[in-house]
Amino acid sequence: MPYTFQSQVRYSEIGEDGLLTLPGIVDYFQDVSTFQSESTGVGIAYLKEKGLAWILASWQIEIAQFPRLCDPVISATWAYEFKDFFGYRNYTLSDPDGRMYAWANSVWIMYDMVHGRPVRVGREIAEGYGTEQKLDMAYEDRKIRVRGTGTPEEGFVIGRHHLDTNHHVNNGQYIAMAMEYLPRESRVEQMRAEYRSQAHLGDEVIPCIYREAPYTTVALNNRDGKSFAVVRFRIRQ
Repeated sequence: MPYTFQSQVRYSEIGEDGLLTLPGIVDYFQDVSTFQSESTGVGIAYLKEKGLAWILASWQIEIAQFPRLCDPVISATWAYEFKDFFGYRNYTLSDPDGRMYAWANSVWIMYDMVHGRPVRVGREIAEGYGTEQKLDMAYEDRKIRVRGTGTPEEGFVIGRHHLDTNHHVNNGQYIAMAMEYLPRESRVEQMRAEYRSQAHLGDEVIPCIYREAPYTTVALNNRDGKSFAVVRFRIRQ
């Protein structure tokens, strides 16, 4: 069975338009998978004791509609496959009647934090989650290919508010960073993110923007031009 939790869109989660933001959707998805992990006994404390962590490799989020302030929402998640050091997980955000606001695919890597390398997903962890049927959706490649010459923007430095319990930038923070380079009235209907390396406290990020309607791609690079993350938005025309 998918793991679910029910909530209500809070004022702290909406943007200027009164709608749940894209980072808010990401937060719901992150929270529901964290709740599932904790409920099955293979959560943060369990992984920390073993020197392990799940590191997100990619997001693909499809948005049909953004819920409004005070709308009831149900966030759901389930794993559908574990293979080598990869874990594959789907998500949905819907109303109580089953109408879909958003749905997603994600790819995760089991990471040995002590030795700094991916490791095979252990049986105890895989069995703790179990697997469900893969969501019926159009799946994109987890890798995002950037073409042409982008426009560099002014850099900024990673602060403590960007970090999570793994002591690097939380995946949702990269999406919020990238959204700063969208036109103000943009309505995102798809977001893909590929995470390539970990940014830590004090690292400098140099955004580079690629625009080819209906897509805007933001590469969040280090000073050497290598990407921490690449985020691509498809904008509703």
